[in-house]
Amino acid sequence: MTTSDLDGCFDDWNDLEKEFVQLENDHKTYQKKLDEMVTYQKKCMASIAHHRYRIKQINETLKKINLANIAEEEKEKVTKLKNDMSERKSVFRDMEEILPHKNGLYLSIILGSVNISLLNKADKFQYKQNYEKFKLTVTYVVMFLSAFMHFITEYRWTDAVLNFLLVWYYCTLTIRESILVVNGSRIKGWWLTHHFISTVCAGITLIWPDSLTYQLFRKQYIFFTLYLSCVYVMQYYYQSGCLYRMRSLGEGHDMDITVEGFMSWMWKGLAFLLPFLFLGYVFQFYNAYTLYQLSRLPECKEWQVIVLAVIHFILFAGNLVTTLHVLRQKIQSDLSWLRIDKVKEI
Repeated sequence: MTTSDLDGCFDDWNDLEKEFVQLENDHKTYQKKLDEMVTYQKKCMASIAHHRYRIKQINETLKKINLANIAEEEKEKVTKLKNDMSERKSVFRDMEEILPHKNGLYLSIILGSVNISLLNKADKFQYKQNYEKFKLTVTYVVMFLSAFMHFITEYRWTDAVLNFLLVWYYCTLTIRESILVVNGSRIKGWWLTHHFISTVCAGITLIWPDSLTYQLFRKQYIFFTLYLSCVYVMQYYYQSGCLYRMRSLGEGHDMDITVEGFMSWMWKGLAFLLPFLFLGYVFQFYNAYTLYQLSRLPECKEWQVIVLAVIHFILFAGNLVTTLHVLRQKIQSDLSWLRIDKVKEI
């Protein structure tokens, strides 16, 4: 090493010393701003809670007032007040999207008091995108594994691998979706419940002994898993396209996700997807019926058979009722808009 090289090292270190002073100042400023942010977060959360409490009191007082005994002018003021309070609640929800949220019971049990609120819109969107990619990737793995098991192999250990994968997948989904809900996702309650039930279903199937009833149901169950994974892939590409279009038009929420089913604003092109959805629901009912018939066989000694029959029926009923309810809401909404357009034409 020459003297000039050594002098260069000292010069570089002196430059770093000056930059380090600036780094320390920037870090102190960051820490100060972070403390201020936490203070303002607590202040905003307390203020929102106070406003909600006061609005609740006003609502309770309004309920006690007999509108029939007051003048028309006062009735209009009461109506305007109710509308203002309703709008204010909507503003509170928008404010809370960028404020920390408390974990629900499920997340509190699993994660404790760890704060999983994503306060930046870009972070929320990135988390949602990672969630969608995770679901699609695992679905492809399940699809290829179940196809391999259905057409090529019949080993019990491969069945265990598939069921263990499904247990892990659905269990992970329940955690990820709970985090999404905390951060503003509007996923319907049934789909959250659906994944909890599916976790139990896959877990019970995993510990089902390799008996006569298991072998009689095995092919049907694996084909059902293959069919569901194929339907989900179709749903994913259909719904992700809908989400993209709705967000481009400013009508979609940033934290809307693709779910097993469809949201009320998804309508165009739905005629292609609905038959596959309903066929999947019929398949679930057929699974429940088959399992019930197997449970009545004299050779059936396993408790898993009748329990799985009940679970598959619950999944069938929940999926069917939720989908029909969303369809009914959408049809009613379209009819109401049609009536309004006809009135405008008149």
